[in-house]
Amino acid sequence: MERANQDELTLNEKVVNINRVAKVVKGGRNFSFNALVVVGDGKGRVGFGLGKAREVVDAIEKGTEIAKQAMKRYPLAGTTIPHKVLGKFGAGKVVLRPASPGTGIIAGGPVRAVLECLGVHDVLCKSIGTSNPVNVIRATVNGLGQMYDAVRMARKRGISVSRLLGLQQTQEITDA
Repeated sequence: MERANQDELTLNEKVVNINRVAKVVKGGRNFSFNALVVVGDGKGRVGFGLGKAREVVDAIEKGTEIAKQAMKRYPLAGTTIPHKVLGKFGAGKVVLRPASPGTGIIAGGPVRAVLECLGVHDVLCKSIGTSNPVNVIRATVNGLGQMYDAVRMARKRGISVSRLLGLQQTQEITDA
């Protein structure tokens, strides 16, 4: 399988948060910046990165590069997620629930950025606990990592996809 070149892909890039931090030294304060960036292709791949530098632009560039390297593929069910998941990281919890087409992304800032870059259009979300953007994004990615698609779950259980989805049972009922 050929690996796609990062430059060839059209990637969505969203800067979620920029934070100024100060280190107090003998001569005064040294300021630097953290940039939290989410990158995705809109087709089921997303990654995030935290770049740190003395200038905002450099921090954003570093965060983008880290996010591109951290991109992973997650299963989608059309324009939503396959099933309900609970992602946890530190004090942050994120509940993601599939929604019917046309619902939109009902989610707060950091979670919305991840889901938009992922390519999800219909989902319900609730962020519980912390409001720290880094922990909320990590909890979201943790929840996305717990998702199964129908093919993978059927293979894990050792049954066919149609049996997993209950298609054979419905046919038997209609035949009777």
